[in-house]
Amino acid sequence: MVRVRISQIGLTLTAAAVAAAVAGCGEGTNNAQPQPSTSAGATTAPSSSESPASGTQAPTTTAPAAPADNGTCKAADLKLSIGRGDAAAGTVYRPLIFTNVSDHECVIQGFPGVSYVGGADGHQVGPAAFREGTKGDPVTLAKGASAYADVGFVNVQNYDPVTCQPQPVRGLRVYPPQETASMFVELSGTGCGSDKIPGNQLTVKTLQQGTGAQ
Repeated sequence: MVRVRISQIGLTLTAAAVAAAVAGCGEGTNNAQPQPSTSAGATTAPSSSESPASGTQAPTTTAPAAPADNGTCKAADLKLSIGRGDAAAGTVYRPLIFTNVSDHECVIQGFPGVSYVGGADGHQVGPAAFREGTKGDPVTLAKGASAYADVGFVNVQNYDPVTCQPQPVRGLRVYPPQETASMFVELSGTGCGSDKIPGNQLTVKTLQQGTGAQ
């Protein structure tokens, strides 16, 4: 009888101890503080493909500044005319005159582009004028001031008509130096439509101050 009670008491104590241990483990898990996670709660920097956070202004870009006006005379600043000239060895030289009609001074330098034009469509007749001599110094034109370039006109009647292919011309198309807009001055005559003539039907010299021979 004693043995049975001792065994029962031992089993009761053992069961109680196991129950207490289980209870103690469950209580410790519930009271434990959560450990920081390296995956779920971590803060990472946004990648370059992500949009900026709300309220953050994206960097702005500034348009490049327009190039400053260098003071060169434009076609719109100028009035074009042609003066009288002198004949020399079958070539007539006449001054091509550029007058500043703007309200500011401007600078002109070098060779204008010159060619004959004809027809209602203003097509070019023959090659452009050949440049004679060297580029001159800059010429500053105050309002109303002028510069001129001598243009040589060869008498194309001296060329073989088969080679020259003479055509009527209405005047000259002129490009001021360093300018892409053209001007026109009326000057009727005859030009060679061919670029095979032995020489230059038109020549032009560098610009200089004044209006040239009148």
